[in-house]
Amino acid sequence: MSKLGRSVVYFLIFSVMLSTFGLGAAASQSGQASPATLASLYGDIDLSSSAPTTVIVELEEESIVEAKHKGKKQSKERLAKVRGQVIKELTTKVPDAKVNREYDFLFSGFSVELPAKNIPALLSARGVKAVYPNVEYTVDVVETGVALAEEVSPEMKDSAPYIGSNRVWEELGVTGKGVTVAIIDTGVDYTHPDLAHAFGEYKGWDFVDNDDDPQETPPGDPRGGATNHGTHVAGTVAANGQIKGVAPDAKLLAYRVLGPGGSGTTENVLAGIERAVQDGADIMNLSLGNTLNNPDWATSIALDWAMAEGVVAVTSNGNGGPNNWTVGSPGTSRQAISVGATRLPYNAYAAELFTSSGVSYPSAKVMGFSDEEALLALDGQTYEFVDVGLGLAQDFEGKNVQGKIALIQRGEIPFVDKAQNAKHAGAVGAIIYNHVPGEIPFEIPGMAVPTIKLSLEDGQKMLNELEKGNHTVQFSIEFVKTVGETVADFSSRGPVMDTWMIKPDVSAPGVNILSTIPTHNPEDPHGYAALQGTSMASPHVAGAAALLLEKHPDWTVEQVKAALMNTAEELFAPDGTRYPHNTQGAGSIRVWDAIQTEVLLLPGSHSFGVVYKENETEVKRTQVQILNLTDKRTRYEVEAAFDGNPEGLKVRASRNLNVRPNGSQTLQVTVEADPAKLQAGYYEGTITLKGSGQELVVPTILFVQEPDYPRITHFYFDGDREEGYSLIVYLPGGAEELTFLVYEWTGSAVGDYIGTIGTYTEVPKEFSEYHWDGTIGGQPLESGQYAIFALATKAGQTTQLGLLAELK
Repeated sequence: MSKLGRSVVYFLIFSVMLSTFGLGAAASQSGQASPATLASLYGDIDLSSSAPTTVIVELEEESIVEAKHKGKKQSKERLAKVRGQVIKELTTKVPDAKVNREYDFLFSGFSVELPAKNIPALLSARGVKAVYPNVEYTVDVVETGVALAEEVSPEMKDSAPYIGSNRVWEELGVTGKGVTVAIIDTGVDYTHPDLAHAFGEYKGWDFVDNDDDPQETPPGDPRGGATNHGTHVAGTVAANGQIKGVAPDAKLLAYRVLGPGGSGTTENVLAGIERAVQDGADIMNLSLGNTLNNPDWATSIALDWAMAEGVVAVTSNGNGGPNNWTVGSPGTSRQAISVGATRLPYNAYAAELFTSSGVSYPSAKVMGFSDEEALLALDGQTYEFVDVGLGLAQDFEGKNVQGKIALIQRGEIPFVDKAQNAKHAGAVGAIIYNHVPGEIPFEIPGMAVPTIKLSLEDGQKMLNELEKGNHTVQFSIEFVKTVGETVADFSSRGPVMDTWMIKPDVSAPGVNILSTIPTHNPEDPHGYAALQGTSMASPHVAGAAALLLEKHPDWTVEQVKAALMNTAEELFAPDGTRYPHNTQGAGSIRVWDAIQTEVLLLPGSHSFGVVYKENETEVKRTQVQILNLTDKRTRYEVEAAFDGNPEGLKVRASRNLNVRPNGSQTLQVTVEADPAKLQAGYYEGTITLKGSGQELVVPTILFVQEPDYPRITHFYFDGDREEGYSLIVYLPGGAEELTFLVYEWTGSAVGDYIGTIGTYTEVPKEFSEYHWDGTIGGQPLESGQYAIFALATKAGQTTQLGLLAELK
């Protein structure tokens, strides 16, 4: 199925073909179950297709770890027997079904490939609890430059010292020794001189090639591109050479679950999580993800049970920001530590452009750069600029931009790729202008060449200058100020749908992080590069957890998580406002403070969920555990409040507490919400504890009326005129009304409105699919590109999402 867009879109269709919860007809034909007793089906699966499709099957029979924590007996033998019975029943119904992997330790079930149209047979099979898609997980990072070995020193890696790692090494002698961290990723170059010390004879496991050599994908693999992601992640955790990681003496295990090109699927990720726990890892890092905000996908379930088994699971929050609700699985896990990305303090610059008298560019701003010297080199200089369209690689063909400035329109590919293409073509800088009215709202650190951004209107002025024969632009670059640590625009935001949990849990440096990469050249093994993404932030937290576990080997996973959250540094945007909880989590980690803390508050954050307007005054309660880690009785002061103390929200908590030495006490927090006095929306609060010379903060949130999550988060289009077109939408909470609209597409913008495909009511949760015959008002549309938008409405809120559709 083609996935043509995840940007704004509008679409139309005539009849509801199926939804993920509308499978009664197909299921009842099996004669074994009524629709009411079918297993749950999650995800984007076209059940009308005969194409081979892999899914993850979860069994009702509990896994070994789940049963253990519920006080039940379970064995591999019993699980194998039950699993075998389900597989036998399935293969009897679907002879060409092929089981790929089987799971029993953290997750009970198996992965199976079968024609998609036969998946309903799974839903009625005895013993099946749920069926999940075998979703694709990818690495999503930006390479901002490969560094030469002779240019690298430990001091160049600013992020580890910034969070306090150096102080922990030097003053406490704690370096992660004796702690094992599993890197579940693209593999790791365990021969890298900075990483070889961290690996023993057993390196881990390769689930892509099914052998014991979890090396990165080298160049020339016919299945896809070479990888370096896992090695970069591993270096941030435990490099000890020319680069020093956060925990330089920690041990590493590598699990290659993402193959050529840096992509993989649920079945391998699940297998990697299970094996890492069974191999004795103390911590696991998963710098990978997908875009679906759902807490109950198979990977998240496995991570929750890994945490229950005592393994600290750390995962990236995703690179889908800056909007709320963009966190994706496995960052949505209830228990794992999800990590957002920050940018270390940096110098901000203002930019002005001059092309000819009487022409001004008021929207000109610095978008990004990887080298301040390269940016400042533009100051006062005049360059020829060249229009290269969208900045695609082919747009540079036949155009000379060597030593010049590339003028590029926003659209189709990421900003960073446009800048990288400009650099490859020899440009010394780039100017990117918007493709819709207004300014581009993003700063993108680490652009391959110094890049200035313009509004659409100012971009058109530069194009007009070219038409007049003026091909030169002069730059004025001026230092403005030093900006403190900020949350990266790309960092995904929470909360998590259904659980309404705050995510990320914490943040850590994730912009322009210098670490190890493979060279695939034994004669020159020292490889280094700067990458950015929440993938780079997550291993900072995994490394910090290793330092905490060396210092406090008796700490539980909950205590490690709480220490990092309780002592995190609260972050503020450049305008001085505090970042919301679902942007920064508890804040940016400070490992020195975490390792030295004398008190803990568990859990590290809390959501009070939803209060509905139609209800009378509603009372919400939670408990926070206070752990006194000192050998003396300590008195603590407690305050709990919502920001601004809104009328209609009354918070009560014990004000003063005495906790015995090395003891604990439960703090009761009660919120009384009167919906009649509250506006619908999202409320942030804090539970603050003072004592032992510290002040700890637990972020809290509460929603009044239906939460403001996007009614529609994914929209796909597929098909042709002969077979008809499919419109697939993902509605996390369903919709009261769903409408598809069609507009002309001018080639660069949305044109005139053409018509409505259809309007549907009471649309169910999750995925729904609709068929459209390509006509509006009974008249077929001509072949070509159209802009189609889906509008989903619930509780008075409408979300729109659009894509470009090719009718052929």
